[in-house]
Amino acid sequence: MKRVLCLGAGLVARPYVQYLCKHGFHVTVASRTKSKAKRLIEGCENAEAVVFNIKDDDELLEELTSNADLICSLLPYTYHVKAAKIAIRHGKHFCTTSYISEEMQNLDKESKDAGVLLLNECGVDPGIDHMSAMKIIDHIHKNNGKVVSFTSFTGGLPAPDSNNNPFGYKLSWSPRGVLLAGRNDAHFLRDGKEVKIPGSELFNNYEIYEVPGMGKFEGYPNRDSMSYIDIYGIPETKTMLRGTFRNLGWCSTLKKIADLGLLDITERDLSGLTYAGIMKQLISSTNNDVKSDVANYLNLSPNDLIIQRLDWLGLFTDESIPSGITTYLDALCHLFEEKMQYAPDERDMIVMHHEFIAEYPDRKEKITSTLIDYGIPNGDSSMSRTVALPVAIASRMILGGKVKLTGVHRPIMPELYEPILKELKEYDITFDERITTL
Repeated sequence: MKRVLCLGAGLVARPYVQYLCKHGFHVTVASRTKSKAKRLIEGCENAEAVVFNIKDDDELLEELTSNADLICSLLPYTYHVKAAKIAIRHGKHFCTTSYISEEMQNLDKESKDAGVLLLNECGVDPGIDHMSAMKIIDHIHKNNGKVVSFTSFTGGLPAPDSNNNPFGYKLSWSPRGVLLAGRNDAHFLRDGKEVKIPGSELFNNYEIYEVPGMGKFEGYPNRDSMSYIDIYGIPETKTMLRGTFRNLGWCSTLKKIADLGLLDITERDLSGLTYAGIMKQLISSTNNDVKSDVANYLNLSPNDLIIQRLDWLGLFTDESIPSGITTYLDALCHLFEEKMQYAPDERDMIVMHHEFIAEYPDRKEKITSTLIDYGIPNGDSSMSRTVALPVAIASRMILGGKVKLTGVHRPIMPELYEPILKELKEYDITFDERITTL
């Protein structure tokens, strides 16, 4: 029986573990919290849970890796390279759902020399976005066409029937990751011109997009879209823009949160402070009516929807900052975790929408490709399924000898994306594609 080592037992790990156990693999789930790992393997005969901390347990990582045939890291991205290096040393294939970092890319030659595949970006975004885009791009190129424009947006959001808080958002992954993404610069191509947006202005540069059957969303640009011109093999394109969808009102609210300084990750002593105290500190206020002072500082009415959202979140209360929190960002994360959880019977959803303009010798087409996927009430979230199932399917393919690649890769080649997209349809994770002649 082939053995898989799953590092991490977080929000998206369960479908990965359950899929591989169901298909006859032995899975070891290694996590700091054994109870979390045990929950993931409930109902699996061929699985075990191990207490493991990637920071310190180096000998255990060596042992676990040597006993596995494939390692999948679902840990925070900062730990992937450490785990990948040990996988290479033991000649074991390695998968993640995270973006390829420079340090990971630098392992390409070493992994090729060891005959090992380091497959990254095999989740939903990145992952399914790459695979579904490349399917269409390759089809256009095979039919003597050119991609002259490509835009792609993805959002992990509450399903409409569970969208019941003022932010229009709930947590299906780490709140710190969600909020840190709002600090990143953006770089993309539009109509042949490069556009650069500093992180401080990111939330001022959103646009309204309409998704067929779903209505309107705010879309703002992701970090570096430019590199995907080469990654996707479309040097001919005049527009390359990848971004994030959020419900209406998110961007203007997050811009004010950023303006207040709440995304600051500078370490400081917050002991003894309340949330109202932090807000006073940020705007240098000595008055007791902190809500009105914040509204005035932001040039908003005290009744503005943005102030109402900050009030609902708890930023004007006398709740104490929990001990151990040492940054404004983490104080904000704590409130997100308190207020933005899904109830057991609520559903999340993934909305992914690509738009292409393709030029052929005899015509011009607009192609849209849209994925709408919902979580299962009292079951797996859409985020966990769409992140975990692609890398689970890829793991099964690798262990079955169906993937001959070595080195550092993402799933942009037909031998990976075709079977993965095909199997995802069995889980109703499928795209609605529409073509309009222009």
